[in-house]
Amino acid sequence: MHMSDALVSPTVAAVAGTASLLLLGTALRKLRPASGMHAAPEANERIVPLMGVTGAFVFAAQMINFAVPGTGSSGHIVGGILLSAILGPWAALLTLSSVLVLQCLLFADGGLLALGCNIFNMAVLSCLAAYPLVYRPIAGRSTSPGRIFAASLAASVAGLELGALAVTAETVASGITALPFGRFLLFMLPIHLAIGIGEGIATGTVLCAVQRYRPELLAGRRNEKQTGKTLAAIALAALVVGGSFSWIASSRPDGLEWSIERTAADPEIEAQPDGAHRTAAALQQRTAALPDYDTSAAGLVGCGVILLAAWGGTRLLRTRRRQA
Repeated sequence: MHMSDALVSPTVAAVAGTASLLLLGTALRKLRPASGMHAAPEANERIVPLMGVTGAFVFAAQMINFAVPGTGSSGHIVGGILLSAILGPWAALLTLSSVLVLQCLLFADGGLLALGCNIFNMAVLSCLAAYPLVYRPIAGRSTSPGRIFAASLAASVAGLELGALAVTAETVASGITALPFGRFLLFMLPIHLAIGIGEGIATGTVLCAVQRYRPELLAGRRNEKQTGKTLAAIALAALVVGGSFSWIASSRPDGLEWSIERTAADPEIEAQPDGAHRTAAALQQRTAALPDYDTSAAGLVGCGVILLAAWGGTRLLRTRRRQA
C-alpha cells in the first residue's frame, strides 16, 4: 500500500505530513523516560529495545509478499496491530513509522513526497484507530486464544480497509491522476479485504504464540524484567526471516498497483514535473542505496539498521535519564 509520489499533490502531501508529524510528536512525548511511580509504562526507556527487535521483525515480514488467490495480486502485512498488541499504540506508531521511513529513504519503497501519507495510512490508522477501536474491545483482557485471534483478524481487516479508503481519497483529492474515485475504490476495498484477512491470520497466529509462551511481552501485561534472551530470540527471528525467506515473495503487483492497473486507462502513472516532485525524487535518489531491494542482503541490511537505531536510542534515553 506504499503510495508513490505520482499519486500525491504537494498540498495533500503537506496536510498528511503535518498530521503524521503531530501524532509522532505526541508519541515521542509519551516515550520520555518515566519519572514517578504513576508514570505510564510506555514512557520507560526499557521499551526501546523491544521496539527495535519487533520493528526489525515487521520489516523482515513486510518483505514477504503473499499471493492473493484468484486475483493476480499480492500483499504483505502492515504490522500495526501486531506491534500495538506488544508495544502499545503510541510506541507501535513510532516503530512502524521508523520502518516506513527506512523503506522510503534506503530502499525507495514508497515516494518521499508521499511519506506522510504512507505513515498516516499504514501506521496511524492501524495503531491509533483499528487497534483501540477494534482489537481492544474484542480481545479485552482475555487470555483466550480464540478472542485474541478474532481480534487480530477483525482489526487487521479494519486497518487495511481504512488505509485503502485513505489512499483512494488522497489520490482523488490530489487531482493529478485520472483515477475516478468510485471505480478506484471498487477495486481497492475488496483486494485489501483479502490482504487484511491474510495479515489477520498471521497476526493472530503470532500473538497466540506470544500469549502462550511469552505473555509478559504483551502490552498491559509486560514484565519490566525482560530477558536479553527473549530480545535476542526476536532479533534472530527477524534476521532469519529477512535473510532467508524474502526470496519466496510473490512477484505479482501489490493491492495498490493491481487496483491502479484495473482502474486507469494507462497504468504507468508518472510523477508530475513540478518543483516539489522533482526535488523529492532527486533527494530520494541520493538516499536510496539499495533501491527496490535489489540485493539478496536487503533484508539483513534493513533489520541491522533498525536494531542499530534501537541500540542508539536506548543509550541516548538512559544517558538523559541519568542527567535528569
